[in-house]
Amino acid sequence: MHITSSISVLRGTGVPCVLRGIMHVAIHARADSTMWMPHGGADFRGMRLHPCPHGFELIPLIRFIPLKELLLSQKRVPWTVAASDTHDGSGKHSRRERGANGTKAKNIASVAALAVILGAVAGLVLWLFLQAVSIGTSLVWDTVPSFVGGMWIAVPICAVGGCALGLIHKRYGDYPDELDVVLGKVRREKRYDYRPILTILVCAMLPLILGASVGPEAGLTGIIAALCYWIGDNVSFARENASMYTELGEAATLGQLFHMPLFGILAVEETGMDGEAPKLPRIGKLVLYCLSAGSSILVIWCLNQAFDTSLEGFPHFIEAEISAVDCIAVLLYIPVGVAVYLLYRVACKAAEKGAGKVPAVWKETLCGAAVGAMCIVAPMAMFSGEDQLAGLIDGTEDIMPWMLIGLCVLKVLMTAFCLRFGLKGGHFFPLIFACSCMGMGMAMLMFPESAGHAAFAAGVLTAATLGAQLKKPLAVTMLLLLCFPFRMLFWIFVAAAVGGWIAKTLDRRESPGSEAVEEEAPA
Repeated sequence: MHITSSISVLRGTGVPCVLRGIMHVAIHARADSTMWMPHGGADFRGMRLHPCPHGFELIPLIRFIPLKELLLSQKRVPWTVAASDTHDGSGKHSRRERGANGTKAKNIASVAALAVILGAVAGLVLWLFLQAVSIGTSLVWDTVPSFVGGMWIAVPICAVGGCALGLIHKRYGDYPDELDVVLGKVRREKRYDYRPILTILVCAMLPLILGASVGPEAGLTGIIAALCYWIGDNVSFARENASMYTELGEAATLGQLFHMPLFGILAVEETGMDGEAPKLPRIGKLVLYCLSAGSSILVIWCLNQAFDTSLEGFPHFIEAEISAVDCIAVLLYIPVGVAVYLLYRVACKAAEKGAGKVPAVWKETLCGAAVGAMCIVAPMAMFSGEDQLAGLIDGTEDIMPWMLIGLCVLKVLMTAFCLRFGLKGGHFFPLIFACSCMGMGMAMLMFPESAGHAAFAAGVLTAATLGAQLKKPLAVTMLLLLCFPFRMLFWIFVAAAVGGWIAKTLDRRESPGSEAVEEEAPA
């Protein structure tokens, strides 16, 4: 029996209107339950007063459910408000639904606003950090030597700076962490200690000012990670997603430092070559990355315009000649690039073993003195390498091919020595310079008449080295488009992927039990 017919049966029986409504509900439905009918059922959701000729009567709020839908459902059909279910039939949402939608919109706006703020903070920190390093470098390497009258003063200055850095390490800890360590802590531990942020700042700036063969990316990512987790602990809204906001800040920092925002995203998000396809961020997170990178770009541009400065990245090879002979030479460039990576890895292990035998403070002092002496012996092996590579590309530095190959070896050894003996930093810039020297030297021996071959050789060899070291071919490809022509995109990606695969194979052969341990760890 339908609802309307059952109500009409009760009418005219002398039963009061209110009792008729109650009797109807008692007969046909229990509160918050489903009522069966010949052609379906109904959900009972309460009652409301309805005017009638005798006064008011209680009308149950019931939604008719088709029999097919009722039989297929194994649980009570959820109650939904349609236009016909509202009292006035207008289809307007209830106050609770409007409140839920408003809260969701506010949350989305808050997340987007915080992403923009973090990008702006990352851009401001990056600009201030690099400007401070530039001022300190000019003071140590230009003002003081010109006042004293010789570059010999660099040796005692670097030794004293190394000693100061050693004292800081002994008292507060070995900072800054390398880039892989920072990203690993954020991804696995979901935490990065922000209490020693001033120590991280000083320890990241001193090696760059002293001319160590390291880059600024490691120290900057540590500073940004510390700031983001500080915000997460002190801003209630960001506390639950502190790791995500840290990744946004790091991506913005790396993207602006290398003038390649997409590299920043891939360096943070792309997984290593573990046999699975690279996992890219979802659309929502990608939008947040874009907002963060955009605000960082805007802040740095405004600061450069206001103070008439610029943040120059790595120099760019203008042209690259790709012929059939160059394609065949790739079979030589990729193994040589992997060999450079193996040299770097062996040098790091040897330097770490040697540093363990030297007392604290003394190793930083020794490293500082070695860097100062390098200023007199081989100044091309100092600093991160972008200024020196610009001289090679422009032709202002005329170096023989064998000297370029020797400079590559010296740069790799010097980078490993600085990293393990306390003058810590990043390795991207030094390895790009070293591999470019090796590629240009090999191309000059094979093709002495064309500079375009040198650019192709340098790009493929550098991609193989960084691919073996990072094992992230997409990130390496985006990074090297900073230095090499876009037409080399395919060859750079191939070299990075093959180099990463070779390094991964070598790692498995050296430690065959590590793969089994990795498979058992999640269980």
